[in-house]
Amino acid sequence: MLEDISPAVDITFTGNPHEKEIELKIPQADFERAHTLLEKEVEIGIDNVDQDHYLFEFTDEELLDIQAKPDEWGEFDLILSRKILASRGKDISDEEIDTLREKRLEELSKPEDKQTGWILLGYITSLLGGVLGMTIGYILWKQKKTLPNGQKVYTYREEDRNHGKIMLIIGVVVFPALFLVWNFYQ
Repeated sequence: MLEDISPAVDITFTGNPHEKEIELKIPQADFERAHTLLEKEVEIGIDNVDQDHYLFEFTDEELLDIQAKPDEWGEFDLILSRKILASRGKDISDEEIDTLREKRLEELSKPEDKQTGWILLGYITSLLGGVLGMTIGYILWKQKKTLPNGQKVYTYREEDRNHGKIMLIIGVVVFPALFLVWNFYQ
């Protein structure tokens, strides 16, 4: 599905050129197929690339890092870095790249560290009947992140997610109760 994500505000107000920005959204099941199509489209010959290209200055370790983190680089850089490695006698197999990328996915799928500050603020504001506490609770409980392979995983640890759920419930109970008490005494 194509989605127009162009800014709604004119250049007069933002100072940015008003260009069309299109985002292509594909189902998770088609990620690998789309990647293969992009790779074929970008396929290049190392001899056709200007030798002043910044990737030629990268060390072998930096070029391997590009292969391990395809989510941070474009297809052109992925293919060129692999060809540069090959030209330096550091041929890397598809299996090695898969292993590097699996490690990357494991790293990215790890939940965030304990959210002590947000949990404390969330409980306090939920007990005071604040919408902020309910919002913090909902975010801690339900927020997910999308991995480069399209898989969605929870952003926060299970313990923090449980705190978020409790905050939301407290806020949902306290907010209307405070509203009723306020209106009763008015």
